[in-house]
Amino acid sequence: MSDTTLTPSPPRSAPAEAAGGRPEPSWLRAWADAILGLMLRDARVLRREAASFLTRTIAQPLLFVFVFAYVFPRIGQDIGGAAGAADFATILVPGLVAVAVIFQGIIAVALPLSNEFGGTGEIEDRIMAPVPVAVIAVEKVLFGGLQSVLAGIVVLPMVLLVPATPVALDVTSWTLLVTVTVLSALLSGALGLALGTYVSPRQIGLMFSVVVLPLTFLGAVYYPWSALDPLPWLQYAVLANPLVYVSEGLRAALTPSIETMHVAAILGALVVSLALLTALGLRGFVRRTVG
Repeated sequence: MSDTTLTPSPPRSAPAEAAGGRPEPSWLRAWADAILGLMLRDARVLRREAASFLTRTIAQPLLFVFVFAYVFPRIGQDIGGAAGAADFATILVPGLVAVAVIFQGIIAVALPLSNEFGGTGEIEDRIMAPVPVAVIAVEKVLFGGLQSVLAGIVVLPMVLLVPATPVALDVTSWTLLVTVTVLSALLSGALGLALGTYVSPRQIGLMFSVVVLPLTFLGAVYYPWSALDPLPWLQYAVLANPLVYVSEGLRAALTPSIETMHVAAILGALVVSLALLTALGLRGFVRRTVG
């Protein structure tokens, strides 16, 4: 038997030398490259489905703003007179943008995940990437968030132009608007990840009746949160709904004339909701792919 000397492998923290004498990228760089590659792949798919993206993004907000802010004032159902109609249009616009943002995250992440875990089996190809499984889930949250931002950009000018009465839009702090937008978009992606990993593919249609509709109607979309003062039990119960903070955050950033929650409370709730839903979604994703 030959005497073979075993040499210890270099520690993981030290970059190994690649061919040509150049150090290999660190694990963080490798993860970032993998995420970028997956996002570029998803972006190419989204570009081919641009018509579908626009349709699912604008259909519901356009219908609501057309009926409540255009048709009702024109036929005399003006929700409290001319001033009331104008106030309602101002209240409605940020709420509809919030719905578009949240819905896009659910549709962009939860529905594809349901297909990948179910019939197509595409998730098997994704987890073969040379990165931890959780990184694949993070990419889905990021790309879902990107689509949510695009949805908000598409919906906002549309819902501003349709109402029969003027909308009192006034951005007093772009920093607040950008912060709320980024947190809301990431929150929508994390919500989509959580729903996509915990809801069975066979029950994905039921999800819209049991989860999405209550989120919408109890998410301070068509009224500010403070309007629930006469129903304190409901006012505090809806605080479990992340859409409340997205609606109130966009309302505080876009329509400061409307009373909203304190900005610190909104931002704090968005951060906590994002952290909880991300942790829940990552746990479910890893469990479904590895376990």
